[in-house]
Amino acid sequence: MSADERLRLDKWLWAARLFKTRAKAKEAITGGKVHTDGQRAKPAKEISVGTMLRVRRGDDEVLLEVTMLSEQRRGAAEAAELYRETPASIEARTEAQARRKAAREAIELPASRPDRRDRRALERIKRGTSE
Repeated sequence: MSADERLRLDKWLWAARLFKTRAKAKEAITGGKVHTDGQRAKPAKEISVGTMLRVRRGDDEVLLEVTMLSEQRRGAAEAAELYRETPASIEARTEAQARRKAAREAIELPASRPDRRDRRALERIKRGTSE
C-alpha cells in the first residue's frame, strides 16, 4: 500500500497483531479502549501512516504511531514493523510493570494450602457462625 492510502482501524489493529480477531478489535474500539489522535474512534475510522493511536489492553496503555498499512495479518516480526511505540509510552509501561511486580512481592503467601480443619474454620468465619 502507498503512503496516501487509508485503512479501517479495526482491520489494521488485527493485522498489526494487537488483537487476536477483528471482532475483538472492534469490541475494544467500541468499548473506548482505542483513541486516534486524541479522540475516541469508531471501527470504520480510516487511518493512514502517521496516525497516533492510544490502545489500552488490560492494565497497559500504549501510544503508537502508524508507520505502515497492511490489510493482511502476517508474522509477528512483520506486524511489529507496522507501528512504532513512543519512548514515553515504553517508559510508562515498564514503570507500571515494575509497580505491579513490587505489589505482588509485597503479598505474603501462606506456606501451604489449608488443611481440613483450617478450611472448616474459614467457612465458619465466612458464614459468621462460631459453632
